[in-house]
Amino acid sequence: MSGGMMVRVVAYFGFTASRSSDDGRERHITTAISPTYAKQILQLQEAGATDEELHPVVAEAITESYFTDWGAHAHGLSADFQHIRTIEFEF
Repeated sequence: MSGGMMVRVVAYFGFTASRSSDDGRERHITTAISPTYAKQILQLQEAGATDEELHPVVAEAITESYFTDWGAHAHGLSADFQHIRTIEFEF
């Protein structure tokens, strides 16, 4: 996926998926996110959402694009998104 919204995040990520897990660690991730999540994020920001209220949506967006490669891998994976140091959005 190209164009659209990109998210840059430095945060602690751990994972759970069916029959496996990955110990958490801090990661520096830059990835494009789907227009669906970009729209949700922009709507939440316009409605005055706090950073903490954005975190679950950002975690889902990163899980979809970065960790499951748009659903091609790791079906059922859920990213544990904590200790967020930075989040930046760009188009």
